[in-house]
Amino acid sequence: MTTTVHTPRAATSTVGKLIGTGVIATVAASVATTAVAAAGDAAGISLDMAGAPIPPSGFGTLTAVFSLVGVVMAAVMSRFARRPRRLFVRTTLVLTALSLVPDAIADAAPATKALLMVTHLVAAAIVIPALARRLSA
Repeated sequence: MTTTVHTPRAATSTVGKLIGTGVIATVAASVATTAVAAAGDAAGISLDMAGAPIPPSGFGTLTAVFSLVGVVMAAVMSRFARRPRRLFVRTTLVLTALSLVPDAIADAAPATKALLMVTHLVAAAIVIPALARRLSA
C-alpha cells in the first residue's frame, strides 16, 4: 500500500517578503529621486513651483509616501487578486502616467516640469519591477 502525502504548495510570494522588498525599493527610490532633484538643482534647473522652492529632500519624502502606498496595494492585490502581478503592473503604470499630468500643467518652468516627470519615472522604474517580481503571475 502506498501513501501519498500532499503538502501545500509554497506561495510564490509571501506578504512579509513583499513588504521587505517594498521597503528596500522605497528607500532606493527615495534616495534616487533626491539625487536626481539635487543633480537637477546643481545643473541650474529651478526647483520652484508656483514661486515656492521644493527642497531636494521633499522629493525623497513624497517618493517614500507614495511608494509605500504601492507596497500596500501590492500586498492587497497579492491576497485578493487572481493575477496580482498583472493587476499591479497595469494599475501602477496607469497611476504613473496619471502622476505626470500635474507636473505637465504645474506653474513651473519647462525644465522643472521635465525634472519632476523624470523623478516620477525613476521612482516607478525602481519600485514597480521590484514589487512585481514578488507577486504571483
